[in-house]
Amino acid sequence: MAVCARLCGVGQSRRCRRRQRHNQQDQGSDSDMDEEEEERIVGKGRFDAGACGGPERGVAATAGPSDAYEYGSGRVNTGCFLDRTSTGPPHPQSLAELPPELLVEIFSLLPGTTLSNVALVCKKFRQLLKTETIWRRRCIEEFGMKEDLRKVEAGGVTSQDLYVKRVNPRVKSGRFMKLLPDYEHMDYRDVYTHLLHPYRHILGLWQPDIGPYGGLLNVVVDGLFIIGWMYLPPHDPRVEDPMRRRPLFRIHMMESNKATVECMYGHKGPHKGDIQTVKKDEFSTKCNQTDHHRMPGGRQEEFRTWLEEEWGRTLEEIFHEHMQELILMKFIYTSQYDNCLTYRRIYLPPAKPSDLLQPGLFKGTYGSHGLEIVMLSFHGTSARATKLTGDPNVPAGQLTLDVNLCRPVVLPDLEQQCNIEELSRLVMGVHEEVQREQEQKENGTSATVRCAAEGACGGSNTAEEMESDHGACSDSCDSSHSSRTNPETQPFVLPMGVMARNEEYPRTCRKCFYGTGLIAGHGFTSPERTPGLFVLFDKDRFGFIWLELKSFSLYSRLTDTLPHAHAPNLERFEAMLRNMQSWTS
Repeated sequence: MAVCARLCGVGQSRRCRRRQRHNQQDQGSDSDMDEEEEERIVGKGRFDAGACGGPERGVAATAGPSDAYEYGSGRVNTGCFLDRTSTGPPHPQSLAELPPELLVEIFSLLPGTTLSNVALVCKKFRQLLKTETIWRRRCIEEFGMKEDLRKVEAGGVTSQDLYVKRVNPRVKSGRFMKLLPDYEHMDYRDVYTHLLHPYRHILGLWQPDIGPYGGLLNVVVDGLFIIGWMYLPPHDPRVEDPMRRRPLFRIHMMESNKATVECMYGHKGPHKGDIQTVKKDEFSTKCNQTDHHRMPGGRQEEFRTWLEEEWGRTLEEIFHEHMQELILMKFIYTSQYDNCLTYRRIYLPPAKPSDLLQPGLFKGTYGSHGLEIVMLSFHGTSARATKLTGDPNVPAGQLTLDVNLCRPVVLPDLEQQCNIEELSRLVMGVHEEVQREQEQKENGTSATVRCAAEGACGGSNTAEEMESDHGACSDSCDSSHSSRTNPETQPFVLPMGVMARNEEYPRTCRKCFYGTGLIAGHGFTSPERTPGLFVLFDKDRFGFIWLELKSFSLYSRLTDTLPHAHAPNLERFEAMLRNMQSWTS
């Protein structure tokens, strides 16, 4: 604000004062004399500042390149005091003396959070900051809002949510009355001030704290709404289908210029809700009318409706008894969170040119647990898939796949690929080699520490061997990553006896790598990493063969646009992954 005051000069601009004196010349008040006296003082102060080295030079310089040339004079403004010999218009000596249209353009480039301080500088700035152009640009650039509010259709709501048929008792006729604000009288400044800015911290991706099941919430600006969309995987096993979305809450403007939070859960339409920011990167939602979540048929009707939405089928159509138990368990567990939920922020993994494929979110098949969402990220010589949704065996937040990019596996011909014993022999051979190297590395490290403690230096050969192994691993990874620029494909077929929920998997692949998958008993008991084969099909699909389980998981990229979801830096993303695993540990 101090900078803006210095740029503005003292009081209003000369042009503003001249206009006021012209409008008030018939009043003859003492205020004119005061303004003239103030102008003489301000002018004297400017000339007393000296030549180009005075503070007014800095003021002119900060006005930007737009006013470097004076209008019509062709003379360069050097930031000094006025050139009295110039025949053109006078040079502006402060930011406030610039034309209004130029000031509007300058203000529209500033972050919206600073405009409130700019409005305190002077009356002229305060008046200019009521211009819709400034706030429209801020809404579009900072929050991705549509170009014209008057032409926006509210997303995530039906016409019944926008209008309701009411009966006028005086005329005895039905008519439609708006439940939402009149867009014709809504302006961008109110939307920015009362809606977008106060709730800017909840935009982006979040993981709900629903025990082992987790989830994926995307909070976006949608028209005149901020909507929290719960992302649901496609119905099992159609992993290639797009994600399903269900609105959990929405925030919108009312005529009183106050944002209103509404819960969208249930089948009776929007109702009162609340949002609270617990701490940084965490917030919670609360429903104030849970009776809207209940159905006339009781819990049985609610379960049937939930089952059709979650699985796309009835319980009678699910013949596997174990799967029925898992589904009923999930309904009972998740239904207790329909009143209040807590969300923790998650970020999309950052991409690097050396990555095997573009990191991101993928939908994957997990046997009787249905489809789940994982996050694929790259960490040096390994690729890791972290669960965003989980199950009672391996909960959300755990590292489901860990792929060693330094261990490519060359597949045999198709006839031998059909043999599960041949594939197991290849993968287990790599697994045993990796274990031996890990043991040697641990022994070498302990020997080096022991020698250092004893004052001996006999571990130099071990260090050289470790450095050599690291160089060989880097060369192997570089050669495997070359498949990204030269994607040669080879035939691929699942071995006999390996179960696949989705039989429509690709029949060619680019690369295969050794990796491990996390398995555990119910309640995440006795977790262990089991060897398997990571299969890269193309830039949007990969698979994993769980050798011990004799099952195959197919993963397909989630292609939805996810704004406000990128990590500020790699360190924040790594910290988020560590915290995510600690939530369910």
